[in-house]
Amino acid sequence: MARRIAVIEDEPAIRDNLRDALARQGFEVSTFASRNEAQQAMQIRLPDMAIIDIGLGDEPDGGFELCRWLREKAPALPILMLSARDSEIDIVSGLRLGADDYVTKNVSLPHLLARVTALFRRADAVAQPSQQGEPMIRGPLRLDVARFEATWRGQPVALTVTEFWMLHALAMHPGHVRDREALMREANLVVDDQTVTSYVKRLRRKFEAIDKDFDAIETVYGLGYRFLVRE
Repeated sequence: MARRIAVIEDEPAIRDNLRDALARQGFEVSTFASRNEAQQAMQIRLPDMAIIDIGLGDEPDGGFELCRWLREKAPALPILMLSARDSEIDIVSGLRLGADDYVTKNVSLPHLLARVTALFRRADAVAQPSQQGEPMIRGPLRLDVARFEATWRGQPVALTVTEFWMLHALAMHPGHVRDREALMREANLVVDDQTVTSYVKRLRRKFEAIDKDFDAIETVYGLGYRFLVRE
């Protein structure tokens, strides 16, 4: 059964190009020109992935609002932001709101399709029976792949697909430094170094929101990151 991708883009030419490129890869594609149109459709039926532009019609940040709404409705749904806006503020804002990836519109179609494929691989890994063993416990951290759940000191931590697998990659080998390339490979990411850094910052913020003393993810400057078990 074909995967369903929703493309929310207000520029007709870009919208049509994306639809055609994704359809050629075997995806079932629905397109929407506005936030309201997309929300009405997704209230009835969620896609398997959403590709969202930031500026939608007369809403300069409509894509951000849609991302926030969709993330609340479907915590594990893969979301990719696609925008002409390439400032660090916009990228970080998109990731903070729950996007799994952020791509600028000057990206080539083959590269975009690679990002879509990688994002689906991360989502699929959650449902793979071969991956669903006993929960991983690292000190106060508990990761349950079968249920796609993360808890810290018994409190649930809401993670997106990308955040979950990046944390899983870090916690798999406590104390070992994982450089950005290793994290991308182990978490099935196809992003740049800056985006990896943004993901790590977002992970920390989510844990710090429930434990102000959280310090289990350590930056090893010039090398990468590592997960520490302190108790």
